[in-house]
Amino acid sequence: MATLRTHGHPWRRTGADSPPERVRALASRQISITDDLEALLAVLPPHIREAVERLDRRDTLLEVVMDLGRVPEARFTDGTQVLPVREVTREDLAYVAQRVGRFGKDNRAGIERTLHRISAIRNRMGEIVGLTCRVGRAVYGTVDIVRDVIEAGESILLLGRPGVGKTTLLREAARVLADELGKRVVVVDTSNEIAGDGDIPHPGIGRARRMQVPEPSLQHAVMIEAVENHMPEVIVIDEIGTEAEALAARTIAERGVQLIATAHGNTLDNLLQNPTLCDLVGGIQAVTLSDEEARRRGTQKTVLERKAPPTFDVVIEIQEKDKLAVHHNVAEVVDRFLRGIPPRPEVRVRTTEGGVEIQPSQVRVDTFAPQGPFAAQPPDSGERPGRKVLRIYPYAVSRNRLERAIRELRVPAYVVDHLEEADLVVTVKSQEKRQPKRLRDAQLRGMPLHVVRSNTVTQLEAFLRSLFDVGDYLDDQEAALREVEDAIREVLEEAQPVELSPQNAYIRRLQHQLVQRYGLSSESKGEEPFRRVVIYPR
Repeated sequence: MATLRTHGHPWRRTGADSPPERVRALASRQISITDDLEALLAVLPPHIREAVERLDRRDTLLEVVMDLGRVPEARFTDGTQVLPVREVTREDLAYVAQRVGRFGKDNRAGIERTLHRISAIRNRMGEIVGLTCRVGRAVYGTVDIVRDVIEAGESILLLGRPGVGKTTLLREAARVLADELGKRVVVVDTSNEIAGDGDIPHPGIGRARRMQVPEPSLQHAVMIEAVENHMPEVIVIDEIGTEAEALAARTIAERGVQLIATAHGNTLDNLLQNPTLCDLVGGIQAVTLSDEEARRRGTQKTVLERKAPPTFDVVIEIQEKDKLAVHHNVAEVVDRFLRGIPPRPEVRVRTTEGGVEIQPSQVRVDTFAPQGPFAAQPPDSGERPGRKVLRIYPYAVSRNRLERAIRELRVPAYVVDHLEEADLVVTVKSQEKRQPKRLRDAQLRGMPLHVVRSNTVTQLEAFLRSLFDVGDYLDDQEAALREVEDAIREVLEEAQPVELSPQNAYIRRLQHQLVQRYGLSSESKGEEPFRRVVIYPR
């Protein structure tokens, strides 16, 4: 693993995988956190403020929760502590509401020049019956892990789960670009989380300008207004979530403005499967090939291809606060993904000593090789001496998925179009029960018949592993969740139920949760240890 040093010395990737053009110098930065907690405590009722001030671990305080008729609570990163005071009254709630900014339509308010956020819960009459007073902290120095990417001037999309640090990185990027690089930066601040509440933005964004959004549904209009009225070189946006916002982002990028934004989704794979937002990385369309082109590629006539140039040049997945995966050249990454080659991003990890370790992007040697039955075997394909190259005929099995599984495992096999050319047949369980003429012909020829439970890449990989005695490199949980994603894709495409492999209760629960995110239904069937999840179409 290569090392990026940030202790006042130039950094470089070490090793043969380090392209010289990506070597840059970074100044040393020390991560620091400011929270201005006194400003938040000042708006709390005196007896609650005193109780919070007596706490020993105020530096890890996340929020103070006040619900009518209940004792207030202090929430920390590792748990909740009940404050030893009386129950919250309407007067206590009014005391806080009068000392913060005006609540917007999203029921959020703040304190000017801070990042603190006060969120209200209202009853049916519109009266406040609960408040969540969240501590806003400005973190300085985190941007250095991707500073070279930001300085390159490319548009960057940040992905990651809530609370992992996307907004913090946006804020830092705005400050660095405006203050240290002297660029004209405009922050489109929908919920005032980037630059805080009030008319004067938080100093965490430096000299960047901030445009507030009256209500979330107008974010796309403010994005366009920022470009047309204020001539920015960089626009910073938090949470692109609608088709209108994705279209506005494309319009901005086409005008030559650098975009730095976040979007819903944890990974690039998630984004590609989101029909609303996949346009951010170029979109996907089905293309029908000519017979000659299909034979040349070794694929079916209908394939998936990228529809347009990506809006964003780089996608950064924030996996943990100190671990990022960087996809450079998104167009190329998406094209490979649609050919069945999974993304292998550059991984950056911040060490305990303050440096950054970089694991370069791992691109297999066969990534750009011709695909299909006439493709040459790569020299390090792992093929054993004397190992026969098998010809597989898929019946009611997706040819694209089978070829993807073959490429993933790099086994000596290819897919054929005619039963007469095959060494074996693979089909799904439902077809085996029906015994169509093609399968009966195969059995009369004495041809081996292999049956998979469902038409997913995971099931096909399991079949190939058993056929070629290939080890399984995925742990059980990762493999099970990957099987769900493949099955969901099949259910959406074919509108037929898909049955998964048997799993334990914990993994089945994770599978059900993933299915729910896609708006599909599922149930568990069978008895232990063969109990399994079945996914149903809408």
